Amino acid sequence: MSNYNAPFEIHVHGQVPLRPDAGYEQLQEALKPLWKYAGARSLADGSVSAYEEEPGIQFDAKEHTLQLCWTVRGDEDFRQSLDEMCMSLNELAEQGAAIEVTFYDAEFDEDEEEDDAESRDDFVMLFVGPTPAAIMQVQRDLLVQDVVNMMERHFDGAELGGVVAEIDKLFSQRFDALVNSLEIGKPPRGSGGSGGSHGGGGGRRPRHLH
Repeated sequence: MSNYNAPFEIHVHGQVPLRPDAGYEQLQEALKPLWKYAGARSLADGSVSAYEEEPGIQFDAKEHTLQLCWTVRGDEDFRQSLDEMCMSLNELAEQGAAIEVTFYDAEFDEDEEEDDAESRDDFVMLFVGPTPAAIMQVQRDLLVQDVVNMMERHFDGAELGGVVAEIDKLFSQRFDALVNSLEIGKPPRGSGGSGGSHGGGGGRRPRHLH
């Protein structure tokens, strides 16, 4: 099913909360870029990881979640499949979620390489969500967690409120810039028209970003 001569082993990991009305058929279509890349003919066939100990791609219909712990062998062109998958998952996601993707250089052997040789390992963090605000929220929460964990080596957690506030300010500015850019595409108020919002965009400001 996978290309064993591929230069990378690519591991996809994450958990995505799905809308209650999201069904298996919709999920199969959204994840088609992944299972098709693996050479499978369906999600059921392509959900199996290259490593037996990994659960692969799982749909929990009761909890309405997508669980990803799946490895495939491939090349740099897999990034295009990831982009297509994220665009489709945005339509099914109930909340913002992060997906970690690690590219392991399958051709690099540390014991055999020269001292100045470097592996091509890479790490990518992807985000999906029903709205830009939902995506920014999970980005904000992860950044706050990382910064607080790092700074708690030197400061008490209670001292870091100002740092968190500054992070929120940065995300508020980014959110406002996004909303303003979407406003440009809207017709003037009172101009008639259908009244729909263009771009599917802003929505509520993420919590904590006030």
